[in-house]
Amino acid sequence: MNFDGSVMGLGAGAGVVLISPKGNKLRYAICLHFNTSNNVMEYEALINRLRIAIELGATRLFIRGDSELVVDKVMKESSCKSPLMAVYCQEVRKLEGNFRGIELHHVL
Repeated sequence: MNFDGSVMGLGAGAGVVLISPKGNKLRYAICLHFNTSNNVMEYEALINRLRIAIELGATRLFIRGDSELVVDKVMKESSCKSPLMAVYCQEVRKLEGNFRGIELHHVL
């Protein structure tokens, strides 16, 4: 699963590509209807992707994201100092419990 979020002048959105073990690709796009920061959008992208994977019945995920901040926080390499980021990180942790295995990697 790949995730990426983006904030533009007129709104925020996220894209995801889920690839099955057989190579089938499912593409999703999400538009947020509230003002947000890039970091929040990256978390929104990841959380929504995890929810989609759960609904599709995925049990293991290999996740790639371009947000170093989100990947480091989720992989527990740094702490969430912002209360808002801590709430997002907690939601990711809660969703992780639905999977037998998750690997999260930062990509450029």
